[in-house]
Amino acid sequence: MRVRRKRRTNRSFVLPTMFTVGTMFCGYYTLVQTLKAVALPASRAAEAALLLDYAAISIGIAMLTDGLDGRIARITKSTSAFGGELDSLADCVTFGAAPAVLAYAWGMRGALPSGGSPLLELLPPLGYFCTFLYLTCGAARLARFNVQKDPLPKNPGLSHRRYFVGMPIPPCAGLLGAFVHFSEGYPIREWWPGGVLWCLLMASLGFLMISGWRYRSFKELAFQKAPALGVVFSATLIFLVWNFSRPVLLTMASAFALSGVLARVVSLFGRPFPELEGAEASEGPPAQH
Repeated sequence: MRVRRKRRTNRSFVLPTMFTVGTMFCGYYTLVQTLKAVALPASRAAEAALLLDYAAISIGIAMLTDGLDGRIARITKSTSAFGGELDSLADCVTFGAAPAVLAYAWGMRGALPSGGSPLLELLPPLGYFCTFLYLTCGAARLARFNVQKDPLPKNPGLSHRRYFVGMPIPPCAGLLGAFVHFSEGYPIREWWPGGVLWCLLMASLGFLMISGWRYRSFKELAFQKAPALGVVFSATLIFLVWNFSRPVLLTMASAFALSGVLARVVSLFGRPFPELEGAEASEGPPAQH
């Protein structure tokens, strides 16, 4: 009986680990498709755009697998320190390095505007810096979560709700992928203003990740009291994403990113919320298996 229980316990670790490895594969696939797109000549721009679009879609799939591995680990009671570390490493690759490379390939390789200003020569290095800054802040976000216990945001929200402290790295990567997917993979052609604005977005996402601002977790929205409402909501969301994925995904990703900024502004100029008893994020221990 003990041997059988041990085997059953070991098998329970396999399923969430498969989802974590699937998340890592999506990041690898994003990197490969991005490199293939960059290697194509200008005469094959349509093919390159399709590859970049595939790379962006892969990030969206990774967000799904990343959310499932933790839930499955908790359901099967197969959480472990090894699973948590593996999940963090997978997140750093898939939502850190892969989106950074995709962001540079899509938004920071445009032609410099004419005029001969010495300041224009600083734009390409600025692109390298902003993409690396995004990656660094993402890694710091994951590391901070791994070492902190029940961190509180600078602007605590309602005590009965759960919050992230800082914007999680998967939605940041999802926002970058949503922009690429919305454009059907066709990159920004000019550094001004498109490339500069893209750099500002990368830097802003990096700041939001390491900030102490609150972001809604939505984990309490389990629809347990109203399962029919949950079915209708899920069906509606699937229909919208399936038929209008480009505007819907970009709207959802942008709304989530701006929600934290809006909550911070409200906390500065409005009435403060009651203090939270605790907060948590989704990149680390909740996904342990």
